[in-house]
Amino acid sequence: MVKYITAPISDSVADGLHVGDFVYITGTIYTARDAAHKRLYEALQEDREIPFDLKNNIIYYMGPSPAREGQVIGSAGPTTSSRMDKYTPALLEKGLKGMIGKGRRSSEVIKSMSKNNAVYFAAIGGAGALLSKCIKKAEIIAYEDLGTEAVRKLEVENFPVIVVADNKKNNLYDNVLSGADCE
Repeated sequence: MVKYITAPISDSVADGLHVGDFVYITGTIYTARDAAHKRLYEALQEDREIPFDLKNNIIYYMGPSPAREGQVIGSAGPTTSSRMDKYTPALLEKGLKGMIGKGRRSSEVIKSMSKNNAVYFAAIGGAGALLSKCIKKAEIIAYEDLGTEAVRKLEVENFPVIVVADNKKNNLYDNVLSGADCE
C-alpha cells in the first residue's frame, strides 16, 4: 500500500504503518550516524540534554556528501542501521518514533520498537543522488566537529521509503525474505 505521511509522526500514524507499505515522508527528519548516536546515548545516560527532541521524530542514518553549487545537500543515501542497534532502544524509550536506514535490525531493537510503537523504514541504498532531490533544506544542528556525521535537521518532501519493520514485530527480512529461494 502507498501512504503519504508528515513527520514528526504520531502514535496513530506509526500504528497505521505495516511491513511492505511504500511511504512518502514530508516534513522534518533528523540525521545521525554512529558517532552522533554514541554522543546522544552518552548524554541520555548522564541525564544531559540532547540537541533535539526525540519524541515522535524520525532519524535518518546517513552522512551526506558535500553539496555542489546550487544544491541543498550532496548525495544522501542510507547507511547500515545495525551499527546503531546498541544505542537505539534508549532512543526509542525517549520517544523516537521512526528510523530510516538499510539492512536488518537486532531482535532487541525489534522488541523495543514494538514496546515503544516505532517503525523502521528502509531507503534505497545506492540511490543517494536521487534521494537528495527530496531534501529541500538541510541544517547542521549539533556535533559539527563530526563532519558528515554531524546531526542535521532536514526538511523533506515525498521522501520515498518502505516499512521493513513495524510496531507489531513484523519484519520484512524475517517474515518475507526468509522464504525466498535464491539458490
